[in-house]
Amino acid sequence: MTGHRPFSGLIKNFTPKRKARTAAKVRALKAQMPLAELRQAREQSQQELARVLKVGQPAVAKLERRADMYVSNLRRYIAALGGSLEITARFPEGAVNITNFHDLQNPNEDSQDQKQA
Repeated sequence: MTGHRPFSGLIKNFTPKRKARTAAKVRALKAQMPLAELRQAREQSQQELARVLKVGQPAVAKLERRADMYVSNLRRYIAALGGSLEITARFPEGAVNITNFHDLQNPNEDSQDQKQA
């Protein structure tokens, strides 16, 4: 592929200041992304995620397109990617973590947590 170079080669000659600006932009972009992009950034396919969630691949595709979903479904999706979901409300005077969604954990997760303790 003529004209294509790896990103690391492109930034090799950047000044330290420009590298810092680029790194800050990358962090900002990674901090906000749709579910499908998050899955891709975690290097998982819809089929792999579907296997973990015990659903079909079309169900994962549908979930990624939804603008409105149950918190429990979103929590399962994020957990299948290896993360945990936190709900935060942001106000001008500060942020508040909403904790009552912790009650939505799968009962099997609670028993597994107790076994590991």
